Amino acid sequence: MEHSKHSFHKLDSYISMPRLGGLALSPDGTRLVTTLSTLSEDETSYDSALWSIDPKGQTPARRLTFGEQGESQPQFTASGDLLFVAKRSSKDDAKPEGWLLPAQGGEARPIISHPAGVQSLRVCEQSPHTIVLRTSGHSRAKDLEAEEKLRTARKDKKVSAILHTGYPVRFWDHDLGPSTPHFYVGSIPETHDATRTELTDLTVGIGANLEESAFDVAPNGDFLITEWQVLEGRASMAPGLMRIDLHTGAQDLLLAPDDTYEYTLGKISPDSKELVYARWHRSTAETAPVFELWLMHLADGSTHQIAAGWDRWVNDIQWVPNGRSLLLTADDNGHSPIFHLSLYNDKITRLTGEGSFTDVTISSDSRTAYALRSSYLYPAEPVAVNLTHVHELEAGDYSELTELLSPTERPELPGTLTEVSTTAEDGSTVRAWLALPESASDQNKAPLLLWIHGGPLGSWNAWSWRWSPWLLVAQGYAVLLPDPALSTGYGQDFIQRGWGRWGQEPFTDLMSITDATEARDDIDETRTAAMGGSFGGYMANWVAGHTDRFKAIVTHASLWALEGFGKTTDAAFYWTREMSPEMREANSPHHSIGNIVTPMLVIHGDKDYRVPIGEGLRLWYELLADSGLPQKEDGSTEHQFLYFPDENHWILSPQHAKIWYQVVTEFLSQKVLGNAPEELPELLG
Repeated sequence: MEHSKHSFHKLDSYISMPRLGGLALSPDGTRLVTTLSTLSEDETSYDSALWSIDPKGQTPARRLTFGEQGESQPQFTASGDLLFVAKRSSKDDAKPEGWLLPAQGGEARPIISHPAGVQSLRVCEQSPHTIVLRTSGHSRAKDLEAEEKLRTARKDKKVSAILHTGYPVRFWDHDLGPSTPHFYVGSIPETHDATRTELTDLTVGIGANLEESAFDVAPNGDFLITEWQVLEGRASMAPGLMRIDLHTGAQDLLLAPDDTYEYTLGKISPDSKELVYARWHRSTAETAPVFELWLMHLADGSTHQIAAGWDRWVNDIQWVPNGRSLLLTADDNGHSPIFHLSLYNDKITRLTGEGSFTDVTISSDSRTAYALRSSYLYPAEPVAVNLTHVHELEAGDYSELTELLSPTERPELPGTLTEVSTTAEDGSTVRAWLALPESASDQNKAPLLLWIHGGPLGSWNAWSWRWSPWLLVAQGYAVLLPDPALSTGYGQDFIQRGWGRWGQEPFTDLMSITDATEARDDIDETRTAAMGGSFGGYMANWVAGHTDRFKAIVTHASLWALEGFGKTTDAAFYWTREMSPEMREANSPHHSIGNIVTPMLVIHGDKDYRVPIGEGLRLWYELLADSGLPQKEDGSTEHQFLYFPDENHWILSPQHAKIWYQVVTEFLSQKVLGNAPEELPELLG
């Protein structure tokens, strides 16, 4: 495998590394398309383009599109044309449109427009012309002309106010309303002129039932199935599954949530007769959610459980085109492999070894699966997995895997990756990835950075451009990436042992795995720091108030006072299930403010609606006013606060991401390594 010349030692080089995402396979299996994002010319954003990958792994990848503002969401129509989303107008108010690149060659042309822009598109695998569009629409608008008038009037009069009559009112980093999600159905124009698809609104006046809901379109083009947010009153909602007829718009609630269960969408079968979905036992203050996989026969609504007894939470589901089995991905002991589920005997077979697999797509002859694979050793890259001998695999064997020729090369890492494990206080095994600098040895011990993942229901198992340990490894740190209690991939009991006990088993697991790592000959246990974002930021705050073993602590987008967070986050109804008054009282980090004697770097974005900015502001004030860390003689503090007015829960702008790492590494340099402060020019002015 060739390595690129990009370096983790220079932030400018890091943020300019190309990033791969998404896969689409043509019906005949001869064309595989992905999206490659590269740093824009002004270095303030990322531009995406579509690239063709040879499914046989013989021909180098080639670029397909060259729009100035990028392309995304590639998918093939039943006739082999390539559909994608792009904004190619230079007007300030230009919106993304649906574009079509003909299979027989020629220029791409726009075929789908909407006053709100195109958000997501789906084509029917067996219907050559049917397209389903999901985007925002006003409930009062009877057609697209009325939609345009409403939007224009609101913009011209500079009206931004929104009148709400229900919950929620915002999500992640954007306000909800006055528009709501709508489904539209249309047909691909058969002419090659400037004709646009005529869209029919399937969901007039539905309100907020489709907010942040996944959907799937039946291959035969007759219906779609979507998650459907059922309003339960008392500011609560839960997902069920709704079937919507693509010809009439008729709605049929297939599964309604109740006090025991709620549902998330899987996939419709290739013959459009069956549906795989997830049934969740709803969480309570004492019990974590429980995942089950079910199959429904759509003709009569009968259901039965599949993958019974398999103790993993599925991330993605794909039907094998022959209809006899499924490919699943799920977190599993620090990886996220592809699994094969036979619907004949309910047998689960692991097909792949190391790595995390996403964007799985399967050839129409059911012989090959394609996916993007990543790990902490390399970013996402395309691979092919042989499915022809699945039933012959013995325990411990994996399917043949072929690395395809990617549009980008692997970056060369500044260190090595290994694993660490230990036994927790209750006998559970706790494991972690450990990224080590090349210089680490018993003669040159590396300082240690404990990096705690968010979620909390998650795992360190895939490459992340946002949270890269290698940038810190390049600075000489050993970076520990542990999966404590509540992490996925280790079974239901491992999640349950930390449920509602955030400050207990998750904390003691982190300390145990840190102890085990510090016992290594190549780790300097006298120079250590802890860091985390979101739930990891919560844990960083908890660590700060319950031990003084670390020289510095970095807390990003963190929960501080659980009473305030639980009612102000964008989905309060979810968090209040677990955060009973007793749980909040026992596990809120703010109660231990007086015990914090470690210098802390607080980082927060003002557009963070998942963990609202009030958490960061209160933490910052109380660190200065009430923490146990003495102020300097001039009244200043060793704590620092890095504030991003325009960023959300993540820091996405390339230059802001660069500043994030600059400030973090400078803070650690001073507090952990004892170096003199250095000026950061980007923060001046």
